[in-house]
Amino acid sequence: MTLIEKLINTGYLKTPRIIEAFEKIKRVDFLPDNLPYKDAVAELDEAISIGFAQTISQPAVVAFMVELLDPRPGQKILDIGYGSGWTTALLARIASANGAGGKVVAIERIKALAEFGKNNIAKYGFTKKNIAKCIAGDGSAGFLPKAPYDRILVSASGSDIPESWIEQLKVGGIIVAPVKNTIAKVVKTGPNSISMQKFDGFAFVPLVQGTRNF
Repeated sequence: MTLIEKLINTGYLKTPRIIEAFEKIKRVDFLPDNLPYKDAVAELDEAISIGFAQTISQPAVVAFMVELLDPRPGQKILDIGYGSGWTTALLARIASANGAGGKVVAIERIKALAEFGKNNIAKYGFTKKNIAKCIAGDGSAGFLPKAPYDRILVSASGSDIPESWIEQLKVGGIIVAPVKNTIAKVVKTGPNSISMQKFDGFAFVPLVQGTRNF
């Protein structure tokens, strides 16, 4: 049984367009080239080091978060802490499905990791086609120049949901982000109102402000 089949059978993957993205965007393409037994490792449902004290997240967690995010074709999505580029490519596949014209803005604070992720995303043509825009920078305050967004996905844990992320979200939009050891889903229900759900039992690398050059 493949990893994706396991994620479907255990209920982590449910939505056809998200399943299709997981099938087409191969996790192995986002792992370091020098990783031993890379093809086999990519099929493991566990987080894997990609250097710089960062990981490519556990597939079940990525599936859970993307299902909560509910990305749709044609949307503009902000991906904060894109790391290896896997989540960006998954979101770009969904946002641009059937020529829908969606875009993903991806921001990563560690410059060398940002370049690694950008190169991985480029394997699928998303940067060349201007579907995904990769930025080396601090995403802790979102990315105002391309706001507002339909969806915001965050892959590192903070102590709360910053007001700046909510301000940069369209009404009806969704943020999915780690908050301490939970995953939070925030829906912007009105210009000055939100609803929030939290799901317990997760662990993430911390969201750190500032851009790092190494």
